[in-house]
Amino acid sequence: MTGASSGIGQTTAIECSKMGATLVITGRNQERLQETFDQLEGDGHQQLIAELTSQEEVNHLIASLPSLNGVVLCAGIGITKPFQFCSRDNYDKIFDVNYFAPIELLRLLTKKKILAKNSSVVFVSSVGGVRSFNPGNGVYGASKAALNSTMKFCAVELAPKKIRVNSVNPGMVHTKLIKPGTLSEEQLQLDMQKYPLKRYGEPNDVAWGIIYLLSDASSWITGHSLVIDGGLTI
Repeated sequence: MTGASSGIGQTTAIECSKMGATLVITGRNQERLQETFDQLEGDGHQQLIAELTSQEEVNHLIASLPSLNGVVLCAGIGITKPFQFCSRDNYDKIFDVNYFAPIELLRLLTKKKILAKNSSVVFVSSVGGVRSFNPGNGVYGASKAALNSTMKFCAVELAPKKIRVNSVNPGMVHTKLIKPGTLSEEQLQLDMQKYPLKRYGEPNDVAWGIIYLLSDASSWITGHSLVIDGGLTI
């Protein structure tokens, strides 16, 4: 599981461990990854530090992995910036983390045959850029739209290997990606009123959707984008 140091990734890792899963978690920050590791239930878990935008570190990560029955590709970063002020550097930075890193990792996992037969892959995408188009969200949304598109191609191509590939598409979730100062508390409260359920999601709301897609309960589902957004996109 990538992006396990905080937010949705951390919560998903903890919830998976509660259900008996043996985990390999990865992140960039040793201290924050250790915080997640200390909260995992059960034994046999591993933690591996890796910067997923570094090919060298990704290769080392791949070489350290056991056979896997499930993968959650959760690492991601955000940016809020009007289109006319978005430089190529902005696109490169966001796409390197949100798109190229998870796609390259999945490519190597399949090429090196680390993913076992009947395994499940879950990308953490977003409704942004896929079903919701807010001003200033173009770079982030484009990276998530690309991720969702590639997910479907992977689902088709990996189906003969009995590997399922899906994504979850959350609305706004209370994580560190909602940076203090980007929006005021008043603006956040006003934005929540757009949601029929009148609140942003919590990490658990998304984690349980990820767990469903990892589990045998979804064994006939592949190439699907599971929207978890409190009703925003209706």
